[in-house]
Amino acid sequence: MKTNSQKETAPSRKGRARSGFNLQWLTSCVSTTLVLVLLGLVVLCGLSASRMSDVVRENMTVTLLLNENLDSTDTELLEAQFRQHPAVRETKLVTGEQILTEEIARLGDDPSVFLNGENPYGSTLELHVNAVYANSDSLLKYSAEWKQLWQIDDVVYQPDIVANVNHTLHRIMAVLVVLAALLTIISVVLVHNTVRLSVYARRWTIHTMRLVGASWSFICRPFLLRSLGIALVSSVLASAMLIGGVMWMSHHDGMVLQIVTTDIQLIVVAAVVVAALLLTQLSTWLTVMHFLRMRETEMYK
Repeated sequence: MKTNSQKETAPSRKGRARSGFNLQWLTSCVSTTLVLVLLGLVVLCGLSASRMSDVVRENMTVTLLLNENLDSTDTELLEAQFRQHPAVRETKLVTGEQILTEEIARLGDDPSVFLNGENPYGSTLELHVNAVYANSDSLLKYSAEWKQLWQIDDVVYQPDIVANVNHTLHRIMAVLVVLAALLTIISVVLVHNTVRLSVYARRWTIHTMRLVGASWSFICRPFLLRSLGIALVSSVLASAMLIGGVMWMSHHDGMVLQIVTTDIQLIVVAAVVVAALLLTQLSTWLTVMHFLRMRETEMYK
């Protein structure tokens, strides 16, 4: 007759095994989540830096000094013409009266008093060009064309500032590309090691199933399904952490959402999910295949 201690031995072992499996699954989820957050930050920073460079370029102003003989109709036609220009993102008409009012408010005196009431300021058309055209070559080409128009007396912009801004942005992007490559390699290695350790703990299960004649695809299936669950849970947690961080930052600075747009957030989430599925599934398959090819004596190492 079995004693109570003997009866409780098998269930207790099963409970410990199940507990160990759950703890291992949880550990794998946490590790994979942290790696995916790192990978998501790489994508987020890269896209945000690209968007920020576009914002900086698009905020540079090109000022067109208009001919003083232009009437309101000609001015409106000219502005409509530039709104259709492929290089122009936004136009703003500033009349001479508006400039005079601003100068009176700034200086405290009316400059027109010294010119017998004549307004010394002419109307201008301020242009914000698309980021693609906000470079020295494009602005030089278009400014030469615009100067040929009879409605425009001159085109004013700061070529040195444009060149310096583009040079600085190119250097920043180059540094970010290098960092992104390094962090991506680190992320891949960490995910692979996490999966490898998880499969390593069950290497004897793989060996036993192989000895009883189970096919390699049958042996791989449960490991792939397990890694699929880890990938889905980890990607959801990592995406929530990344988007939550963006929302938290936006409460402190409204400019954040102008740079980290909804499109960028969706791309980051998609990248995290795809990376989680690819990395975990591929690493699991390679690791299980590795242990399936091992001899029994090699498993003790």
